[in-house]
Amino acid sequence: MSESVAPAPTRGALRIGDEAPNFIGRSTEGMVELADYRGRWLVFFSHPGDFTPVCTSEFTGFASAIDDFDALDCSLLGHSVDSLFSHLAWIRALHDELGVTVTFPIIEDPTLEIARAYGMVSAEAPNAATVRAVYVIDPDGIVRAITWYPLSVGRSVAEILRMVAALRATHGNDAIAPEGWQPGESLLANPSFTRSDVLAGKSATSWFFQPKAD
Repeated sequence: MSESVAPAPTRGALRIGDEAPNFIGRSTEGMVELADYRGRWLVFFSHPGDFTPVCTSEFTGFASAIDDFDALDCSLLGHSVDSLFSHLAWIRALHDELGVTVTFPIIEDPTLEIARAYGMVSAEAPNAATVRAVYVIDPDGIVRAITWYPLSVGRSVAEILRMVAALRATHGNDAIAPEGWQPGESLLANPSFTRSDVLAGKSATSWFFQPKAD
C-alpha cells in the first residue's frame, strides 16, 4: 500500500512564482519530503513510466550529470506514478544492463496525488501517461521554471543544467540571462523605463540591451 501523502490539488496548473506544494512519499532512497530540500536548488522532474525507452535515456543522462548538478548546489528528485517496487526493479536493470547507477531518489505516486497537486494532470485524468514535466525550485521553495515535454520527445539534461545555472546567476541579481547564455558569459542589465535614461543612453539600444558581467 502506498504511503505517499500530498496536499489537495491546486487550482489549475502550478505557475512560476508559486510555492511548490509540499509532499511526503516513499522513494528509492527512503521517505522523502519536499521541504527537506529547502536551502538548495531542486530539479523535480516527472517521467511517464519506468521501463520505457525515452525515460531510460533521460535517467541515464541525469545520472551521468549528478556531479554537475551538485556543483550548482542543486539536487535531483525523480517522480512517476509507478510503484516503488517498479522504480527499484528499473534502477536495478539500469545498473546491471547499462552500467548506470541512479543515486538520486525516485518517488512513487500511484494515486496521482502529487501529479494532481502540481497540475501535471487534471482531476479527471485516469493516468499520467503524457507527463514529462520539470520544476526548478529555488532554495526558498518557490517554483522558478517549468518545462513540459510530450511523451515522444526526451528532455535535454544539458539545457536543464544551463537553466539552473542561469536561474542561480540571476537570482537576487539585477540582471537577466540572454539567449543561449552559459556560465562565465555576460548577463544583461535590466532596462530602465524612464525617458531621461533612454535619452541619456550612449546609443539607441544601450538603455534596453546592455551587457553586464556575471
